[in-house]
Amino acid sequence: MATTQTALITGGTSGIGRELANCFAQDKHNLILVARNEQELAQTAQEIKQQYGVQVTTIAKDLFRREAPFELYDEVKGQGLRVDILVNDAGQGQYGTFDTTDIQRELDIIQLNCGAYVALTKLYLQEMLARQEGKILLVGSIAGQLPGPLQAVYHATKAFVNSFATSIQEENKDSKVTITNLLPGLTDTDFFNKADMTRAENVAEKKGMMQPADVAKDGYKALMAGQNRVISGLMNKVQVTASNVIPDELVAAKVHTESKPVDGDESAK
Repeated sequence: MATTQTALITGGTSGIGRELANCFAQDKHNLILVARNEQELAQTAQEIKQQYGVQVTTIAKDLFRREAPFELYDEVKGQGLRVDILVNDAGQGQYGTFDTTDIQRELDIIQLNCGAYVALTKLYLQEMLARQEGKILLVGSIAGQLPGPLQAVYHATKAFVNSFATSIQEENKDSKVTITNLLPGLTDTDFFNKADMTRAENVAEKKGMMQPADVAKDGYKALMAGQNRVISGLMNKVQVTASNVIPDELVAAKVHTESKPVDGDESAK
């Protein structure tokens, strides 16, 4: 009889991460959900247990902290849990011109979007390689393929994730561990509230915005099939393809125009 596998998901209480949790639970994977808010973790765990009847372990952890990924790894190990699938999903951004954004918040975002990804991926990749099985999903973004005026740091962090994913895929292509890079575009989640980006024209008008459940299904399907990369949504695929042949300056100008604030004030709030 096959042993039930366990997926660890960061950012598992909302947005794409929450919908990925549903995908795994529907296929009877047990879950380890990681987020900062204990109350949201408890509520999410209860909902998933009731709906799908799987085991859900919750760990409250602030991944803005450099030590947090290592603490998380130790806590999971201390509970005797094995992670068969790692999903690095937690991420944030900040909206506004770079000269007006908060540097401390940006350094936190770099740690969350890049540092935590690197640490958790290394820790669990080493385990997976040792036992010759495992899957890793790195949630990047099409933002990593495009310049990002008014989200300069966020786009740069996602460029890091996309490049990081491609590099370690090549390193481990002959192993039995698969690494999948999911690239969503604009998705209807709480990300924009946290980034103070609801005043951006493309967000306010929800232009081409996808639903997190659809993005999660694309990512889950690609992960389970062992694919290297999936861009979720036809228009996002078109946008990335076009950006590969159009000069970066023109792409930056287009992104800038589309994401300008409705009130005309580009300063961070």
